[in-house]
Amino acid sequence: MNGFYQGLAQQLAGLIEDEQDFIANCANCSALLMAELERLNWAGFYFARDGELVLGPFQGMPACTRIAWGEGVCGTAAQLADCIIVPDVHEFPGHIACDSRSRSELVIPLIWQDEVLGVLDLDSPEVDRFGEEDRDGLQGIVEVLLGGSDLWSAFGTSG
Repeated sequence: MNGFYQGLAQQLAGLIEDEQDFIANCANCSALLMAELERLNWAGFYFARDGELVLGPFQGMPACTRIAWGEGVCGTAAQLADCIIVPDVHEFPGHIACDSRSRSELVIPLIWQDEVLGVLDLDSPEVDRFGEEDRDGLQGIVEVLLGGSDLWSAFGTSG
């Protein structure tokens, strides 16, 4: 993880050190990402619920409330349990356009004990905004978030 993302991970750790509630921590995480990352128009979470993804805390324009598992970038990342970087969302088959300004997207699955709990979704109005450095840094951010939260209360998953 590069120095910028290490600093961001430390900021998040400080924000959540006295708070175990996963939803509250996701809210602060999305606000931090929106404030600190350049060229974003959306930063937020979707949570796995009954075979679909349901909107969680976010920063940006109103978003799609539910996404089917395996649909769009978020549903595909959740189904594959893998990160997806999309340089141009107009080139991604089945892209779900919640905000027509979005041009590129990065989705990081929230994985705990081999279970996909949801995804972190970042959108940019700029084509090719995200790269491997962003993916790696944001995976580190997700690790801090999951490690500092009570996942049992949120998902019935020990953590």
